[in-house]
Amino acid sequence: MPLTTSYLGPFFQKADEFITISSQQASTFAKEIASDFNPLHNPDAKRFLVPGDLLFALVLASNGLSQSIKINYTCMVGHNVLLQLQKQSGDSFTIVDKSDKAYLNINRSGGHSTDMAVIEAFTRAYVAFSGHSFPHILIPLMKAHQVMINPERPMVMYESMSFELEHLNIQSPTLELTDSTLEVQGKRGTVNLQFQVFENGQPVGQGNKTLLLSGLREYDETKIQALIEDYEVTKTSYSAGRTGIN
Repeated sequence: MPLTTSYLGPFFQKADEFITISSQQASTFAKEIASDFNPLHNPDAKRFLVPGDLLFALVLASNGLSQSIKINYTCMVGHNVLLQLQKQSGDSFTIVDKSDKAYLNINRSGGHSTDMAVIEAFTRAYVAFSGHSFPHILIPLMKAHQVMINPERPMVMYESMSFELEHLNIQSPTLELTDSTLEVQGKRGTVNLQFQVFENGQPVGQGNKTLLLSGLREYDETKIQALIEDYEVTKTSYSAGRTGIN
């Protein structure tokens, strides 16, 4: 199935041998597919970033699903960056822009599938898991370490993700968090999330996601609760607007 006719078709556009992702397309994917309301993905954000989960989804849709994959996010993607995302044949490749600037490094091995039904099922399962990092996972970690992101300019960004699957005979996978840690280095922090992949209740793989936090400061419960409330209000208002509820 061509990438343009896949379920990801509404979230990018072709431009010769490149693709581009508008801020509105990225924001819609974040909110409607990943249920991710990180303000960095809002179209009007001063430091707007394309969601790492959308880039992950596009890589898998264009290059297939392998049993073992690791993706390093070397540079954040902004509005309408011209990305080369054509199908790759090697086990290691890099996603670059028109000027050969690198954004993602991909390493893969093991069995490989180009079955879009399998790819979409796994991608949706991963993105659903990944999009719920805030507030469910990050807030308890920050509270435990008595640090918090800047509520006025929350900076939470992808560093890497990886997974290993026992096989690719998956139809309805689910992901569950198995461990979460936060390492604080001054005003920066590294979050490591470990997860397990299940198919029909049976474990079929495991993986890891790493996030970078910046602008850390002393934990303030009142400000954290206000940040959570703003996040939930934004999420509820968006959902209400989509369903026509006033």
